Amino acid sequence: MNHNKTKLALVIAVAAASIPHVAVAVEGISTSLEEIVVTARKRSESLQDVGLAVSALSQTEIDNTFARDLSDLAFVSPNLIIDDTAQGPGGVAAIFIRGIGAADVEKNFDPAVGVVVDGIFLGANAGSILRSIDLSGVEVLRGPQGTLFGRNTIGGLINVTHTQPTGELGAKLRAGIEDYDTYYGDAIINFGITDDIAAKVSLAKRDQQEGYYKNVTSKKDVGRNDYQAYGINLLWDVNEKLAIEGSYQKEETDQDTPPLLNTGQERHLFCFAYGYCSPSLSEPITGDRLKVAQVGYKPGAEAATRDNPFVASSIDDIVPVPMKATFDTDSYSFEVRWELSDSYKVDYLFGHWESNETIVSNWDGTPELLYGTNRPANYDQDSNELRLTYDAGGKLSYVAGLYLWESSYDIDLRSWVAFNPDFPGQVLDLYQYSEQKTDSQAAFFEADYKLTDALTLTLGGRYTEDKKESKQYGLVNTISDPYTSHPNEKWDEFTPRVGARYNINDDMMLYATYSRGYRSGGFNGRVGNLVEAREPYDPETVDNYEAGIKSEWLDNRLRVNANAFYMEYDDKQEELQLPDDNDTGQKTVVENAASATLQGVEIEVQAFVNENLSLRANVGYLDTEYDDFGYVGLDGSTVDLSYLEFRRAPDWTGSLDATYQWDMAGGKAWIRGAYHYIGEHYVNVTNSPELENDAQNLFDASVNYSIDAFTFSLYGRNLTDEDGYTHGYDVAGLWSYAATRPPRTYGFEVVYNFGE
Repeated sequence: MNHNKTKLALVIAVAAASIPHVAVAVEGISTSLEEIVVTARKRSESLQDVGLAVSALSQTEIDNTFARDLSDLAFVSPNLIIDDTAQGPGGVAAIFIRGIGAADVEKNFDPAVGVVVDGIFLGANAGSILRSIDLSGVEVLRGPQGTLFGRNTIGGLINVTHTQPTGELGAKLRAGIEDYDTYYGDAIINFGITDDIAAKVSLAKRDQQEGYYKNVTSKKDVGRNDYQAYGINLLWDVNEKLAIEGSYQKEETDQDTPPLLNTGQERHLFCFAYGYCSPSLSEPITGDRLKVAQVGYKPGAEAATRDNPFVASSIDDIVPVPMKATFDTDSYSFEVRWELSDSYKVDYLFGHWESNETIVSNWDGTPELLYGTNRPANYDQDSNELRLTYDAGGKLSYVAGLYLWESSYDIDLRSWVAFNPDFPGQVLDLYQYSEQKTDSQAAFFEADYKLTDALTLTLGGRYTEDKKESKQYGLVNTISDPYTSHPNEKWDEFTPRVGARYNINDDMMLYATYSRGYRSGGFNGRVGNLVEAREPYDPETVDNYEAGIKSEWLDNRLRVNANAFYMEYDDKQEELQLPDDNDTGQKTVVENAASATLQGVEIEVQAFVNENLSLRANVGYLDTEYDDFGYVGLDGSTVDLSYLEFRRAPDWTGSLDATYQWDMAGGKAWIRGAYHYIGEHYVNVTNSPELENDAQNLFDASVNYSIDAFTFSLYGRNLTDEDGYTHGYDVAGLWSYAATRPPRTYGFEVVYNFGE
């Protein structure tokens, strides 16, 4: 640790020394930076006035990225990794901030980084990689956000907002084509129903008819994806003090099962017993990360069911099955915003979000049926939030509120196993039904008090109570002698925040904060025996100590923000793939297996070099270390894993984004180039050598021209064709698998705006 602290101190010193140097380098700028307004504390504030580590993108910046989804916007923040795990349909998010996150398809495993959409918290990883359509802003809050946003935000939060109805007739129409036989289009149409009621209709379609990956077994491409969505948003300004807003959105996705690569090594059973061995640590069994081998099969016998959860049939009777998946969502919300007086404001927000999915997978990534699943699943959540905001322009201001949450999740899981030595030449069809219900309630507050004109203290806290109930039927039943009820458990936690910010002058502010984050406990969804099904794992907590500076230079032409943090991680929940004596030979469970220390530095810069050139840059340094990490093996001995590195926690991340614009032929032209660096890191918990990513250098670029109401753009993503892994699993000595980031793509887009 002493060596790491020395490195950390060196980075802080270099960062501090660089600020005045940058300021001198851009003297003579005549264009000022636009103020960025964020809602990171559930009130509208200038980014430079918030005593938190927050990064933000405006609507224009989002549009200029040509992002398909949230993962394409990860460059906005240092120490942020957003990956699609390819474990399920609809985009299964692995979002990690400062090395803290979760990466599992099962929805009974709570996220560790929250995604909030228009004030609604999404409680599942699946579906959290949002499409970048009609976004008005994206904010990344780094560090625990337990006070205002509650449980399951121990790593941080991504706050996403869509545009609101304008009440004026107007529309934004977008159409584009990309390689891989892809076309897309969307429309945002605004109009007024009455003088007081505004409406917005949204439509979207994206159809990728050729997959990014080639299947060497079927000789076809895989990775096709057809997405469509529609929605309506109504805003009623009842009077000057009262507004009521409602929205509904429907999304439908039909796609190929996300392809997985077999990366098996000599230590794996599927390598030494079946011959599926990778030619090297950096290659899958196909020798190419964009070539897959998996195909779909299922047993030919009658399907296993809840009443008959174990069916064995001949491997010779297996039948092919399409590797297809669907992911559909319905969401609606209702919000009341009421200004009681000049000082008091009341907000009430109800949100409902549900998803229904189907998927057939061959997890072993081979041309055979060794381990496959059929896993239709359903998820739904309802949340209610009531807030009171007080701000009379005096010394005291605060936000206080109540929060209620309900969610449920169920899955009919059939697992097909053809490698059990007790059943040679046979394939086992194993059935397990899982259901989990969650009830949560919380009370929260956060107050600012101005001791002087320059010094403001912040004090906040949230008290949360969680209750979860788990039901299992099939190979394992959670109601059986001597048990008479399904397992359930309750937890509660108080998550405080204490902070101070000091304005040196109008352009520079120092801040310091302590905050605690809390991730709920739960029950394992994939179980091999009754003990695993009934015994819960406990909550985990993170204590964050942080100090930073926010500054603007040269008459607001240069913005430099920086911070340093130190975090203590206790009772860390680890998703472990362990050997077991059940029919599959392995199990995936969550255990409170670790404690850890994390520390780092983050620097963000924005500048207008002149009236033509603007820059955005950030760099993040992260040092993570397990203090204790271990589990009990089959023989009863403790296995020590404290030497491992955190997954998805590279030492360095950074981005540089530059836009150069000029007048041309009666319109405006601009070019944009963006570079995103992700240092080397592992994508699985146990640091399997074949699942380590080398450092990645990602480049995007675009050439654009706008005239009158039209904008024409030619763009490219991942121009260096980086093929790093976005996910990896080492399956308990059997095999390992991985998923690869999309390759280089090009596109052409036309946008037409009218009436706006």
